Amino acid sequence: MKPNLTYYHNKDLIRLRVQHAFKELIAFKKKEDKDAFNTQLLEVLPEVKKYINTQLNTAIKKGHFSKNKYVAEDFLDQLFIEIYDHIDEVKKENDFYLWLFKKTNNLIEDVIVEEEFDDFFFKNIDTYSKPEWDTMQEEFTTDGDGDLIMLDELDDSSYTANTYNVNHIFIEDNETELTLQLDKDLHEDEVNRHIKMVLHNLPLPMRSVFELVTQQHLNLEEIAQLKHTTFKEIKAYFDAAKKALQVSLFNRYETKQNY
Repeated sequence: MKPNLTYYHNKDLIRLRVQHAFKELIAFKKKEDKDAFNTQLLEVLPEVKKYINTQLNTAIKKGHFSKNKYVAEDFLDQLFIEIYDHIDEVKKENDFYLWLFKKTNNLIEDVIVEEEFDDFFFKNIDTYSKPEWDTMQEEFTTDGDGDLIMLDELDDSSYTANTYNVNHIFIEDNETELTLQLDKDLHEDEVNRHIKMVLHNLPLPMRSVFELVTQQHLNLEEIAQLKHTTFKEIKAYFDAAKKALQVSLFNRYETKQNY
């Protein structure tokens, strides 16, 4: 299950596109040309909108609020204001991508962080049997297969629903054999569906950090800045999410390896 080089290339292009828009946005802000500012900003927001939809969709499926209570546009409208009012905080274009997701994350967490997540799933993740995993997968798939239910169709083919593979959870050199074993035993679609299901059930902090690393290519130091916390805490969230995914795969598919 080799990494999709086109996928990573597209992600890098998206990041560069956002960074390159920074100078024009600053110029429009100095001219107090809000229309031109908003038009330029619209061109770099599809990836942000996808991230918002991912978080909202999970919260909706967990029953924290109804499907029609929030849509991505509710956050984007406020994000336009936040970016216009505070873009002067960004000192150089290379910082703009991280800053943009920082503002987005703050808006989302103001709504979602108040949810009281049930950590029973995470605490008991190593006890579920294969039939229990299969039942959870069936219920999750029936409820939409983890795909975004609010995401608008976008012309750019690089803006697709999140896709996961074993390379996202076995990233250390000493985990190569485990990756090869799962690669041999499982189809990539099966792995993708399982990872989506487990992430859906993990506590918000773990899920958010894992997605920012694997889908937005932010490193742990950047995420610590984004979330106003320490590298140690972010690493703990990422390691916990990765470990939960590893354990769940081995337990469900009974791979005969030590983890």
